[in-house]
Amino acid sequence: MAKQKHVRGHVPGEAKNKPLSNHCFGCGKDNPEGMHLKFVVDLDHRRTSCNFRLSKRYQGPPGHTHGGIITVILDEAMSKVNKLRSVIALTKTMEIEFLRPVPLGVPLTAVGYERSVRGRKHRNVAEIRNASGEVLAKGEGLFIAIDAEKMFAKYGRRK
Repeated sequence: MAKQKHVRGHVPGEAKNKPLSNHCFGCGKDNPEGMHLKFVVDLDHRRTSCNFRLSKRYQGPPGHTHGGIITVILDEAMSKVNKLRSVIALTKTMEIEFLRPVPLGVPLTAVGYERSVRGRKHRNVAEIRNASGEVLAKGEGLFIAIDAEKMFAKYGRRK
């Protein structure tokens, strides 16, 4: 069985200290309006994945997902790939390709992979797949590694 671990939040070293609140729209457990996507990192296959089902709340065209929501999911899947290298990297650019309409109310999976790393630049890819494995949307993004402790210090730690 592949080595897997659940990943949460955006700041490394959270086990040592109490974590910051996570109000991220995509993955934040503390955001009542958010999507609450839960990603798993597969250490053996060097990928991230998330199984989910989208409600009518995320509708764009009738019965299908809004393109902005598809983009959020792909961004989350690509950004979680950086956990494989224990870095926090912010999205600089993304290119999204909408291949087929993404239906609401059915099981879907987002999968993210690393394409390349050069210094602080991490290029990652992600796909949204249906239960048959058909790729419905895909994206590629450039992420820039940051010092998260320094950047987010002003937001403090939870007590």
